[in-house]
Amino acid sequence: MKKKIVLLPGDGIGKEIMDSAQAVLDAVAQKYNHQFDYEQHVIGGDAIDQTGDPLPEETLKACQAADAVLLGAVGGPKWQSVPASKRPEQGLLRIRKELGLFANLRPIQGFPALLHASPLKKEIVDGSDILFVRELTSGLYFGKPSERRDNGNVVVDTLYYEKNEMERIIDKGFESAQLRRKHLTSVDKANVLESSRMWREIVDEKAKEYPDVTVEHVLVDAAAMKLITEPSQFDVIVTENLFGDILSDEASVLTGSLGMLPSASIRTDGVGLYEPVHGSAPDIAGKGIANPLGMILSAALMLQHSFKLEEEAKAIEKAVSDCLNQGYHTSDLQIKDGKQTGTKEITEIVVEYIQ
Repeated sequence: MKKKIVLLPGDGIGKEIMDSAQAVLDAVAQKYNHQFDYEQHVIGGDAIDQTGDPLPEETLKACQAADAVLLGAVGGPKWQSVPASKRPEQGLLRIRKELGLFANLRPIQGFPALLHASPLKKEIVDGSDILFVRELTSGLYFGKPSERRDNGNVVVDTLYYEKNEMERIIDKGFESAQLRRKHLTSVDKANVLESSRMWREIVDEKAKEYPDVTVEHVLVDAAAMKLITEPSQFDVIVTENLFGDILSDEASVLTGSLGMLPSASIRTDGVGLYEPVHGSAPDIAGKGIANPLGMILSAALMLQHSFKLEEEAKAIEKAVSDCLNQGYHTSDLQIKDGKQTGTKEITEIVVEYIQ
């Protein structure tokens, strides 16, 4: 198989962890006889420094022509004084919109070697395996421009959804549940919001097309509580943009390390953007101690969802798991009697397990 991958290292530790992902993909390509062609471009703060734009036109065009995109991280205190419309994060929001990446997938699955670091008791979090399916390109974040009225005493933000935008992400939720344990939790605020009432109506209608999937409606505040008290009860959670943003961040700490979690933002034809959920960590950039495993697992998601290379994706996931089970970890992880390593060293270990 031959595929074109655009690499967007971004800011902070982005370049270091991107180098790790590329090394792992090269090992996969060699072992399974694939050809991955890479093209690197700037985004976020790095792009602002070089071009004045967090998403230069050259970067966007390259991504539009790619089979998939890998992104490291964007942002940092260096660009806090930049106007809001030009901050690094705007590059990420815009690329999602321009590429039509309407579905955000965030798997939350714990590694046994790290569960002791969870803020929850092990018996509560053990066995948790959740997939968040979040709508990504509409809702409150993409409504009419926010405005302040009455001399700044009134502020207005607009939550805007078209019915077809809800339908396609809800379909994605059902499809994802069919591939897992066939249980879909739809999260809304139908007791208050009209948008949530429409959402719930669509879920009920779509459920007729997926009779093998059990559907449960949960209000967002109840879902937030249940994630803490009974996280293992969830399979697939589908929800709109704002709720998904908040709940998936809440769930990200359950398994003991934010640095281990990948994410995918995809569209209907399988093209997607893949990135770890952690930030750019500018305080440790260049020190060789960043945890690259979330970025490496994001590359595995890319192989699975964009390229349909299930065996290759599972090989990466197993290599990461074997690495942790043998006690190897970066400084952000805590494994009893473990062997602390740096970014380059732990990447080499993962590559060895793949080979």
